[in-house]
Amino acid sequence: MFKQIVGKIWRIMPQSLRVRLVRVSQKKFTASVAAIITNEKKEVLLLEHVLRPASGWGIPGGFMEYGEQPEDAVCRELREETGVELRNVRLYRTRVFKSHIEFIFRAEATGKAQILSREILKAEWFAPGKMPEMMNLAQKSLIEKVLSEEV
Repeated sequence: MFKQIVGKIWRIMPQSLRVRLVRVSQKKFTASVAAIITNEKKEVLLLEHVLRPASGWGIPGGFMEYGEQPEDAVCRELREETGVELRNVRLYRTRVFKSHIEFIFRAEATGKAQILSREILKAEWFAPGKMPEMMNLAQKSLIEKVLSEEV
């Protein structure tokens, strides 16, 4: 009986109120984007990031802004941090870690990578077999897997 009453109330509530109640009652989460980006030589763009002191180098990316679509976010992050424009952007995988969701893309770059953000120490292109030693092993493995699938 209680469920039926709650159901009736729920159905007659304005949609905006229902949406607000769902958002208030759900746990919060963060969302980020990352990308495996290659140039015309099939080299991979890696960044040495200030906020990654333990692992050094890694694939570019960042947090999404409120209301931003994942593909738009990855393009914005790359433009802001390196000046690189992306083309042929495609979603490779989505993964969830506790209360965080990450969208991983595959893309090709146009333009020269520069350091345009205080968050970035270096931006360099690496041949797949010559990636830096000071790099997160999971990201190195991910890059190798993505590139091997394209052969």
